[in-house]
Amino acid sequence: MTSVLAGRIPSAGRGGKKLPGWARVLLWVVVGFVALAITSYQTGVPQLTGSGTVQAAVRLGIPILLAALGGLWAERAGVINIGLEGMMIMGTWGGAWAGYQWGPLAGLIAAAAFGALGGLLHAIATVSFGVNHIVSGVAINLLGAGAAKYLSTLIFEPISQNPRQSPPVPKFDTYSMQPVAGWLQQLEDLQRVGISDVAGVLGGLVSGVSPLTMLAYLLVPASYLVLWRSPFGLRLRSCGENPVAAASLGVNVYRYKYLAVIISGALAGIGGAALILNPGQAGYLEGQTNNRGYIGLAAMIFGNWRPGGLLGGAALFGYSDGLQLRSGETSVHALFYGATLLLVVVAALQVHRRHWLAAGISLVAAAAMYSVYWFTDELPEELTAYTPHLVTLVVLGVAAQQLRPPAANGLQYRRGMD
Repeated sequence: MTSVLAGRIPSAGRGGKKLPGWARVLLWVVVGFVALAITSYQTGVPQLTGSGTVQAAVRLGIPILLAALGGLWAERAGVINIGLEGMMIMGTWGGAWAGYQWGPLAGLIAAAAFGALGGLLHAIATVSFGVNHIVSGVAINLLGAGAAKYLSTLIFEPISQNPRQSPPVPKFDTYSMQPVAGWLQQLEDLQRVGISDVAGVLGGLVSGVSPLTMLAYLLVPASYLVLWRSPFGLRLRSCGENPVAAASLGVNVYRYKYLAVIISGALAGIGGAALILNPGQAGYLEGQTNNRGYIGLAAMIFGNWRPGGLLGGAALFGYSDGLQLRSGETSVHALFYGATLLLVVVAALQVHRRHWLAAGISLVAAAAMYSVYWFTDELPEELTAYTPHLVTLVVLGVAAQQLRPPAANGLQYRRGMD
């Protein structure tokens, strides 16, 4: 719910100057963490800030993060890529096939190659032949699922005796920052308000980390530096803002669009590899992406087509997914209490800004959230299983008010257009 509130912060400093964007985001992160800490102790649900929940959130958020980065690269070049799900599926199969035979590093490379192949097909359809981006993306999703099913039946069934599943695939090793992780675990076990919550979050971030996880997080600043701090990135983004003007300055629009969509597919494929090469999964399993490609696209949109923003979106969706896996009925139910606190903060902020209608809506929403918490003991398991999907809908519905996509995103380009 923190992300829902990440709007404007009151003016700070002399002369009515507003806080910079990174400071506003950091402030809302702190507010959200404080709300979670209070909720954890008021409801008696320590899992909200426990290291186990954070570890699960990191593991489940990495595929979403990589899919979101894939969407960012494509859409900054002006190509809508809703085929991320199909590219992830191709990555899971390719990673399992190569990983089973030659180890996790080979699986990672193969996953990127299979995802890039999906990106290449999407680029040929949209950039060269002018196919509608949505139609092409849907086709890639269907093609990826169908190809993975066929290849799994052909290659995995004789080994695993199951056409929907691969044999066990070797994993990347995990690492913990010792003795820091042990010290943080001791602080978490003390169950002290604030201290144990911080220790739980930090402990989850420095424990059980795989090389693939570190690679995913390094790709966020790397994408920012390439796209916003290099001539290559400037040219690529110009293709998504005004390809005609870019072409008039000598930019090969077709080349940059192709490169962007192929890189997008490779990142989505690596996201699929994260589902099979990180601990917690035996290997390829049909349907294991579970719409994470679409959630990654939602994280990218929530992040306003920026690397830092999509990292926050992936963290939010990964956290909601990890939370529902750990005593989900109780933990997700407790979130309604935390959401109430956040909505009260939003209402106070809107009153301060004299936005009376927004303040009233926030208070009504807070009352509704608290009513759900007060009159129920836990949520049905059938509902908590879809927590990430519901969070996606809520966040997109609120964040859509302040989005600024690339100006030429999804538009067809032909050389010589006026």
